[in-house]
Amino acid sequence: MKIEEIVKSSVIMGLSQKTVLNIIFTHNDITERLIEILKPYDLSNEQYNVLRILRGQKGNPANMFLIQERMLARTSNTTRLVDKLLLKELVTRKVCKENRRKIEVLITEKGLAILKELDPKVDDYGNNIVARLTTNELEQLNHILEKIRIK
Repeated sequence: MKIEEIVKSSVIMGLSQKTVLNIIFTHNDITERLIEILKPYDLSNEQYNVLRILRGQKGNPANMFLIQERMLARTSNTTRLVDKLLLKELVTRKVCKENRRKIEVLITEKGLAILKELDPKVDDYGNNIVARLTTNELEQLNHILEKIRIK
């Protein structure tokens, strides 16, 4: 469906405006559908992102700066996210012995188990999103999106 139909616009949009609206709408659509996958696990998109970052540490602790730096949504309040995951027993948090100002966060076995269960669901979801695109189109899309982000 064309973006003009989605936003019910009768005004002719410029190509730049149309492109930006398409990107925003597509982002929101992808995010909303991912939220539906995470909902039964009582996880937000951002909490899921934190768990994946911690799993990527392969048993090594992560500090708040590292987590914040790797977040997809950098505006997220990392401390609040970690606190919520702590209450759900999906992470542990402790003060670093060498630097008492540094907080170290680790994913728990419960957190790893949830990710193991979610992995195939999220992978299938991602594959379904791009199923109608060829390999060449996927490469082009990635190239274009990366080019847009270059500052």
